Amino acid sequence: MRTLRNTSGLTGDVVARRACMSAGKLSKIENGKVRPTVQDVDLILTALHVSGDAKEEFLTAARATATEETAWRVLRRMGPWKHQQTIRAIEASTQKLRLFQGQLVPGLLQIPEYTSAVFSLPPALPEDTHARTVAARMERQAALHRPNHSFHFLICEHVLRWEICDPLVMGLQLDRLLSLSRLPNVRIGVVPQAGRKPDFPMTCFSLHDDRLVIVETFHSEVTTRDPRDVELYTETFARFEQVALYGTDMKALVESIRDGFLPEQEMP
Repeated sequence: MRTLRNTSGLTGDVVARRACMSAGKLSKIENGKVRPTVQDVDLILTALHVSGDAKEEFLTAARATATEETAWRVLRRMGPWKHQQTIRAIEASTQKLRLFQGQLVPGLLQIPEYTSAVFSLPPALPEDTHARTVAARMERQAALHRPNHSFHFLICEHVLRWEICDPLVMGLQLDRLLSLSRLPNVRIGVVPQAGRKPDFPMTCFSLHDDRLVIVETFHSEVTTRDPRDVELYTETFARFEQVALYGTDMKALVESIRDGFLPEQEMP
Protein backbone atom coordinates (compact mmCIF):
# COMPACT_ATOMS: atom_id res chain seq x y z
CA MET A 1 0.00 0.00 0.00
CA ARG A 2 2.81 2.39 0.84
CA THR A 3 4.58 1.62 -2.44
CA LEU A 4 1.38 2.30 -4.37
CA ARG A 5 0.88 5.59 -2.58
CA ASN A 6 4.48 6.71 -3.10
CA THR A 7 4.20 5.86 -6.78
CA SER A 8 1.01 7.91 -7.03
CA GLY A 9 2.74 10.95 -5.58
CA LEU A 10 -0.08 11.50 -3.09
CA THR A 11 0.51 12.25 0.57
CA GLY A 12 -0.85 10.07 3.33
CA ASP A 13 -3.18 12.86 4.45
CA VAL A 14 -4.74 13.15 0.98
CA VAL A 15 -5.26 9.40 0.58
CA ALA A 16 -6.63 9.06 4.12
CA ARG A 17 -9.11 11.87 3.53
CA ARG A 18 -10.28 10.34 0.25
CA ALA A 19 -10.61 6.93 1.91
CA CYS A 20 -12.57 8.39 4.86
CA MET A 21 -10.08 7.22 7.47
CA SER A 22 -7.58 8.91 9.74
CA ALA A 23 -4.00 9.45 8.61
CA GLY A 24 -2.92 7.48 11.67
CA LYS A 25 -4.92 4.44 10.61
CA LEU A 26 -3.52 4.60 7.08
CA SER A 27 -0.01 4.83 8.49
CA LYS A 28 -0.58 1.74 10.66
CA ILE A 29 -1.91 -0.17 7.65
CA GLU A 30 1.10 0.82 5.54
CA ASN A 31 3.48 -0.20 8.34
CA GLY A 32 1.79 -3.54 8.94
CA LYS A 33 0.63 -2.64 12.45
CA VAL A 34 -3.06 -2.98 11.56
CA ARG A 35 -4.56 -5.60 9.26
CA PRO A 36 -6.87 -3.78 6.83
CA THR A 37 -10.37 -5.00 6.17
CA VAL A 38 -11.56 -5.60 2.63
CA GLN A 39 -13.46 -2.31 2.94
CA ASP A 40 -10.24 -0.52 3.91
CA VAL A 41 -8.36 -1.98 0.95
CA ASP A 42 -11.14 -1.10 -1.48
CA LEU A 43 -11.38 2.49 -0.21
CA ILE A 44 -7.60 3.01 -0.30
CA LEU A 45 -7.27 1.58 -3.80
CA THR A 46 -10.13 3.77 -4.98
CA ALA A 47 -8.45 6.81 -3.41
CA LEU A 48 -5.27 5.91 -5.31
CA HIS A 49 -7.24 5.49 -8.56
CA VAL A 50 -6.09 1.87 -8.88
CA SER A 51 -8.45 -0.02 -11.16
CA GLY A 52 -8.78 -3.08 -13.34
CA ASP A 53 -6.67 -6.19 -12.83
CA ALA A 54 -4.33 -4.55 -10.34
CA LYS A 55 -7.17 -3.59 -8.03
CA GLU A 56 -8.77 -7.00 -8.32
CA GLU A 57 -5.47 -8.68 -7.42
CA PHE A 58 -5.23 -6.72 -4.18
CA LEU A 59 -8.88 -7.30 -3.35
CA THR A 60 -8.57 -11.03 -4.01
CA ALA A 61 -5.78 -11.18 -1.46
CA ALA A 62 -7.86 -9.20 1.03
CA ARG A 63 -10.80 -11.55 0.52
CA ALA A 64 -8.78 -14.46 1.88
CA THR A 65 -11.01 -13.87 4.87
CA ALA A 66 -14.13 -12.94 2.97
CA THR A 67 -16.38 -12.35 5.97
CA GLU A 68 -15.51 -9.72 8.53
CA GLU A 69 -17.28 -8.85 11.76
CA THR A 70 -16.83 -5.69 13.79
CA ALA A 71 -18.54 -5.27 17.16
CA TRP A 72 -20.56 -2.10 17.64
CA ARG A 73 -18.58 -1.41 20.83
CA VAL A 74 -15.41 -1.24 18.71
CA LEU A 75 -17.03 1.13 16.21
CA ARG A 76 -18.30 3.21 19.13
CA ARG A 77 -14.80 3.42 20.59
CA MET A 78 -13.38 4.49 17.22
CA GLY A 79 -16.05 7.18 16.84
CA PRO A 80 -19.49 6.37 15.39
CA TRP A 81 -19.40 9.45 13.14
CA LYS A 82 -16.27 8.01 11.48
CA HIS A 83 -18.20 4.85 10.72
CA GLN A 84 -20.94 6.96 9.11
CA GLN A 85 -18.24 8.55 6.92
CA THR A 86 -16.98 5.10 5.90
CA ILE A 87 -20.48 3.99 4.93
CA ARG A 88 -20.87 7.25 3.01
CA ALA A 89 -17.75 6.43 0.96
CA ILE A 90 -19.05 2.93 0.24
CA GLU A 91 -22.43 4.30 -0.87
CA ALA A 92 -20.69 6.84 -3.10
CA SER A 93 -19.04 3.98 -5.00
CA THR A 94 -22.29 1.99 -5.23
CA GLN A 95 -24.41 2.51 -8.32
CA LYS A 96 -27.21 0.13 -7.32
CA LEU A 97 -28.06 0.00 -3.63
CA ARG A 98 -30.67 -2.44 -2.33
CA LEU A 99 -31.52 -2.27 1.36
CA PHE A 100 -33.81 -4.48 3.45
CA GLN A 101 -34.84 -3.06 6.79
CA GLY A 102 -36.81 -4.82 9.50
CA GLN A 103 -35.50 -2.75 12.40
CA LEU A 104 -35.77 0.99 11.70
CA VAL A 105 -36.27 3.51 8.90
CA PRO A 106 -33.16 3.36 6.66
CA GLY A 107 -30.56 6.01 7.49
CA LEU A 108 -30.70 7.48 3.99
CA LEU A 109 -34.40 8.24 4.52
CA GLN A 110 -34.29 9.54 8.10
CA ILE A 111 -35.09 13.05 9.29
CA PRO A 112 -32.67 14.58 11.84
CA GLU A 113 -35.10 14.19 14.76
CA TYR A 114 -35.57 10.47 14.06
CA THR A 115 -31.81 9.98 13.70
CA SER A 116 -31.27 11.81 16.98
CA ALA A 117 -33.70 9.42 18.68
CA VAL A 118 -31.90 6.40 17.20
CA PHE A 119 -28.53 7.53 18.55
CA SER A 120 -30.09 8.42 21.91
CA LEU A 121 -30.91 4.77 22.60
CA PRO A 122 -28.70 3.03 25.19
CA PRO A 123 -25.81 3.23 25.54
CA ALA A 124 -26.17 7.00 25.22
CA LEU A 125 -23.50 8.89 23.31
CA PRO A 126 -21.75 11.97 24.75
CA GLU A 127 -23.44 15.15 23.54
CA ASP A 128 -20.67 16.19 21.12
CA THR A 129 -20.34 12.66 19.71
CA HIS A 130 -24.11 12.44 19.33
CA ALA A 131 -24.25 15.70 17.34
CA ARG A 132 -21.36 14.72 15.06
CA THR A 133 -22.86 11.30 14.38
CA VAL A 134 -26.30 12.71 13.51
CA ALA A 135 -24.66 15.26 11.20
CA ALA A 136 -22.57 12.55 9.50
CA ARG A 137 -25.68 10.45 8.82
CA MET A 138 -27.49 13.45 7.34
CA GLU A 139 -24.50 14.11 5.04
CA ARG A 140 -24.86 10.60 3.62
CA GLN A 141 -28.24 11.52 2.14
CA ALA A 142 -26.57 13.58 -0.59
CA ALA A 143 -26.08 10.21 -2.33
CA LEU A 144 -29.80 10.14 -3.16
CA HIS A 145 -29.29 13.00 -5.61
CA ARG A 146 -26.26 11.62 -7.46
CA PRO A 147 -26.84 10.89 -11.16
CA ASN A 148 -26.59 7.28 -12.34
CA HIS A 149 -27.23 5.92 -8.82
CA SER A 150 -30.36 3.91 -7.95
CA PHE A 151 -31.83 3.02 -4.56
CA HIS A 152 -34.31 0.28 -3.73
CA PHE A 153 -35.56 0.14 -0.15
CA LEU A 154 -37.66 -2.64 1.36
CA ILE A 155 -39.11 -1.75 4.77
CA CYS A 156 -41.24 -3.99 6.97
CA GLU A 157 -44.54 -2.41 8.04
CA HIS A 158 -43.84 -2.88 11.75
CA VAL A 159 -40.81 -0.58 11.36
CA LEU A 160 -43.13 2.28 10.43
CA ARG A 161 -45.19 1.67 13.58
CA TRP A 162 -42.25 1.19 15.96
CA GLU A 163 -42.25 4.26 18.21
CA ILE A 164 -38.69 5.14 19.16
CA CYS A 165 -39.56 8.84 19.36
CA ASP A 166 -42.54 11.17 19.83
CA PRO A 167 -45.61 10.43 17.66
CA LEU A 168 -45.27 13.80 15.94
CA VAL A 169 -41.69 12.96 14.89
CA MET A 170 -42.86 9.54 13.67
CA GLY A 171 -45.51 11.24 11.54
CA LEU A 172 -43.01 13.69 10.08
CA GLN A 173 -40.63 10.81 9.38
CA LEU A 174 -43.27 8.97 7.39
CA ASP A 175 -44.00 12.19 5.49
CA ARG A 176 -40.32 12.34 4.56
CA LEU A 177 -40.42 8.74 3.35
CA LEU A 178 -43.36 9.52 1.10
CA SER A 179 -41.61 12.61 -0.26
CA LEU A 180 -38.41 10.73 -1.10
CA SER A 181 -40.38 7.97 -2.82
CA ARG A 182 -41.12 10.52 -5.57
CA LEU A 183 -37.47 10.78 -6.57
CA PRO A 184 -36.95 9.09 -9.96
CA ASN A 185 -34.02 6.97 -8.77
CA VAL A 186 -35.61 5.89 -5.47
CA ARG A 187 -37.94 2.90 -5.14
CA ILE A 188 -39.56 2.19 -1.79
CA GLY A 189 -41.52 -0.95 -0.99
CA VAL A 190 -43.26 -1.83 2.26
CA VAL A 191 -43.63 -5.46 3.32
CA PRO A 192 -47.13 -5.54 4.88
CA GLN A 193 -47.89 -7.33 8.11
CA ALA A 194 -50.89 -9.05 6.54
CA GLY A 195 -50.44 -12.01 4.23
CA ARG A 196 -48.05 -14.91 3.99
CA LYS A 197 -44.33 -14.11 4.02
CA PRO A 198 -41.45 -15.86 2.24
CA ASP A 199 -39.06 -15.64 5.21
CA PHE A 200 -38.37 -14.02 8.59
CA PRO A 201 -36.84 -10.51 8.87
CA MET A 202 -33.90 -11.88 10.86
CA THR A 203 -31.51 -9.03 10.10
CA CYS A 204 -31.32 -5.86 8.08
CA PHE A 205 -28.83 -5.79 5.22
CA SER A 206 -27.67 -3.69 2.29
CA LEU A 207 -26.53 -4.96 -1.10
CA HIS A 208 -23.94 -2.77 -2.84
CA ASP A 209 -24.12 -3.64 -6.52
CA ASP A 210 -23.25 -7.33 -6.75
CA ARG A 211 -19.99 -7.10 -4.84
CA LEU A 212 -20.68 -6.41 -1.17
CA VAL A 213 -23.23 -7.12 1.56
CA ILE A 214 -23.34 -5.36 4.93
CA VAL A 215 -25.44 -7.07 7.61
CA GLU A 216 -26.35 -5.56 10.98
CA THR A 217 -26.97 -7.63 14.10
CA PHE A 218 -27.53 -6.53 17.69
CA HIS A 219 -23.85 -6.78 18.58
CA SER A 220 -21.95 -6.26 15.34
CA GLU A 221 -21.75 -5.32 11.70
CA VAL A 222 -20.87 -8.14 9.31
CA THR A 223 -19.38 -7.48 5.89
CA THR A 224 -19.05 -10.13 3.21
CA ARG A 225 -17.88 -10.16 -0.41
CA ASP A 226 -18.10 -13.91 -0.85
CA PRO A 227 -20.10 -14.42 -4.09
CA ARG A 228 -22.12 -17.19 -2.42
CA ASP A 229 -23.21 -14.85 0.37
CA VAL A 230 -23.99 -12.04 -2.07
CA GLU A 231 -26.16 -14.44 -4.07
CA LEU A 232 -27.96 -15.59 -0.89
CA TYR A 233 -28.87 -12.04 0.13
CA THR A 234 -29.81 -11.12 -3.43
CA GLU A 235 -32.27 -14.00 -3.52
CA THR A 236 -33.62 -13.08 -0.06
CA PHE A 237 -34.19 -9.50 -1.17
CA ALA A 238 -36.01 -10.71 -4.28
CA ARG A 239 -38.36 -12.91 -2.22
CA PHE A 240 -39.40 -10.03 0.04
CA GLU A 241 -39.72 -7.76 -2.99
CA GLN A 242 -42.39 -10.07 -4.42
CA VAL A 243 -44.72 -9.53 -1.44
CA ALA A 244 -44.01 -5.81 -0.90
CA LEU A 245 -46.42 -2.98 -1.66
CA TYR A 246 -45.36 -0.28 -4.12
CA GLY A 247 -46.80 2.84 -5.71
CA THR A 248 -50.30 3.86 -4.66
CA ASP A 249 -50.74 0.83 -2.39
CA MET A 250 -47.54 1.63 -0.53
CA LYS A 251 -48.45 5.31 -0.21
CA ALA A 252 -51.94 4.51 1.08
CA LEU A 253 -50.53 2.24 3.79
CA VAL A 254 -47.85 4.71 4.87
CA GLU A 255 -50.34 7.58 4.89
CA SER A 256 -52.73 5.63 7.11
CA ILE A 257 -49.94 4.89 9.61
CA ARG A 258 -48.74 8.51 9.46
CA ASP A 259 -52.25 9.83 10.12
CA GLY A 260 -52.42 7.66 13.21
CA PHE A 261 -49.37 9.48 14.63
CA LEU A 262 -50.43 13.03 13.77
CA PRO A 263 -53.02 14.62 16.07
CA GLU A 264 -56.19 15.93 14.48
CA GLN A 265 -56.34 19.71 14.27
CA GLU A 266 -59.41 21.33 15.78
CA MET A 267 -61.48 23.33 13.35
CA PRO A 268 -61.70 27.07 14.18
